[in-house]
Amino acid sequence: MRTALVVIDMINTYEHEDAERLLPSVRDALPGMLRVLDRARAKDSDVEVIYVNDNFGRWRSNHDELLRTALDGPHSDLVEPLRPDDDSLFVVKARHSIFYETPLEYLLGQHGIGRIVLCGQVTEQCVLYSALDAHIRHLDVTVPRDAVAHIHADLADAALRMMERNMGADVTDSSAEGLFG
Repeated sequence: MRTALVVIDMINTYEHEDAERLLPSVRDALPGMLRVLDRARAKDSDVEVIYVNDNFGRWRSNHDELLRTALDGPHSDLVEPLRPDDDSLFVVKARHSIFYETPLEYLLGQHGIGRIVLCGQVTEQCVLYSALDAHIRHLDVTVPRDAVAHIHADLADAALRMMERNMGADVTDSSAEGLFG
């Protein structure tokens, strides 16, 4: 069983209603996100890196356009360190879950992936719904708590507890030894 690191919604312009509440948490979680990304991209790693990103309602958008728009935005300092490399896979989504009407489930099956590590934003929304949808699909889920960002800290704490208790997710830290199996 292979593992994939799924980076959720980090190609972002932060031009939305909750951005001011989200930005401090993104800045705090960025080192953890970079740690898991570096570990997944290590030469001896067999971890697939998959970005699943909101399309911001731009139905003609693609990977390059989304990335360019985010890098040209006011918070490019949060996007640049996490930008996809040439080996990363990219899936565009329209709703909260990484699975909802996306080809991700098929992609994971094609790559023999049975375990996903989720990082990115927002813990109490997209990360939570994605963990639930992964659990329903019988995938093993890991969430490094220091590599996910939130809007509301209390809801994020509750979401992490729900993922762990109700979905059997391994809620750990980005430096945990068994993070990728």
